[in-house]
Amino acid sequence: MNKLSRTRSALNRIEKAGNALPHPTLLFVFLSLLVIALSALFYSLGTVVIHPLNGNSIPVVNLLSIDGFNRITSNMVKNFTGFAPVGPVLVTMLGIGIAEKSGLIQSLLKLLVLKAPDTLLTFIVVFAGVMSSIAVDSGYVVLIPVSGMVFLAAGRNPIAGIAASFAGVSAGFSANLLIGPVDAILGGISTEAAHLLDSSYEVAATGNYYFIIASTLLLSVAGTWVTEKFVMPSLGGSSTNNTSTDNQTEAISLHLPAAEKKALKYTGLLVLAITALLIWGLVPDDGFLRNPDTGSIIKSPFMSGLIAIIFLTAALCGTVYGYVSGTFKNGNDVVEAMEDTMRIMATYIVLMFFAAQFVAFFSWTNLGLVLAVEGADLLKSAGFSAIPLMICFILFCALSNLFIGSASAKWAIMAPIFVPMLMLSGISPELTQAAYRVGDSSTNIITPLMPYFALVYAFVKRYDNNAGMGTMIVLMLPYSLTFLLIWSLMLAMWIFAGWPLGPGAATLYGG
Repeated sequence: MNKLSRTRSALNRIEKAGNALPHPTLLFVFLSLLVIALSALFYSLGTVVIHPLNGNSIPVVNLLSIDGFNRITSNMVKNFTGFAPVGPVLVTMLGIGIAEKSGLIQSLLKLLVLKAPDTLLTFIVVFAGVMSSIAVDSGYVVLIPVSGMVFLAAGRNPIAGIAASFAGVSAGFSANLLIGPVDAILGGISTEAAHLLDSSYEVAATGNYYFIIASTLLLSVAGTWVTEKFVMPSLGGSSTNNTSTDNQTEAISLHLPAAEKKALKYTGLLVLAITALLIWGLVPDDGFLRNPDTGSIIKSPFMSGLIAIIFLTAALCGTVYGYVSGTFKNGNDVVEAMEDTMRIMATYIVLMFFAAQFVAFFSWTNLGLVLAVEGADLLKSAGFSAIPLMICFILFCALSNLFIGSASAKWAIMAPIFVPMLMLSGISPELTQAAYRVGDSSTNIITPLMPYFALVYAFVKRYDNNAGMGTMIVLMLPYSLTFLLIWSLMLAMWIFAGWPLGPGAATLYGG
């Protein structure tokens, strides 16, 4: 059996194992039932641990009882409405939805790629892919096929453009220069998990902001290097195995109409005005967006209102663009854009309802604390310091991502266990979250279970009729391994240097 056949065989086994898993929502239903059953089991065994911070005894609480049933039913709605990842994400997506449905985000992605100098084309494609995560799905649906067209128009192999873009969009999913829905989701789940140990701890959406800024630049350079040094030589220039491709048709499809250009200019003026307003509120020591008592930006109206600022900026920019370009005719179109976005978010809302119950049950039973204390004792006995701990955690996340595709679902399962456990080992929730981002993102592009893998495969088939799933894996594997290696090394360097991961977010937890 040759190397490619072994790769395909391994992928088939991974795909089969992954397909055997239930829907992420059902997974949380089963996990919630499992927590209830385990609470009864460990309660009957008299399981108790000592809280490492205050010395109090922590018994397991039985939910398989009359009191447990009453607690579950009386708090079910509150669990959901108070679940940290729900509100911020939905509010953010209302604004992002307007910007996306108006065509603003799609035009920005096309413009960014089309205006790239030939010498920077690959870098711009990867960078645009990383940045596209702010709009969730637009990178997959718009940027990846556009990148193939642009590479073809530039005389390069279009599949290399698709690969470079896919690497940026998916393997670089957790990096960005802007705060977006991903940061709100992960920060909210991390906050809920941290509360198992420390009820006052908050993980802000900006908890990894400095790290993801550096990650954006690192991955853009790394993705460019892999494309130029490995992918393009392996593909052999600009040839494709699809003789039906029409260069003229591709060029027409990349044209940016005059109405869109005009709309982008007006939107740009609005962005300048919003930026000036934010500078006015943040730069002066007595700025209205700073903390009125301390003058600090941390724990200020700006930080607490960041989600609202993102929503308003995206909504206003999308509305202006939509009206000028003609995408929006009246206010009804703007409202329908938000409604369409919420329809798309239906899967997320249902998932978060059951995830909220699982996290609440885990907290009530004290199973999370029991696992955290016992796990922390095991880690301490192993003598691992922060860097090897995080490297092991990254590899664990990278492997688990091959079987469970949803980043939010996976983190909702893992965070209640690993966040408090690693807090007891001196690791901050922000650092655990950053390590998760590295492992989870790096292997997105090599698992067929990733929801958009099939879509990208279809884009590749457009240019190469002979391409198969194994072809896709071999094509994307250099990106995955490179990103995993250099991103892990950067996090290790970050820990060693003791740099903050975001505003007020240290790498270590002081308890």
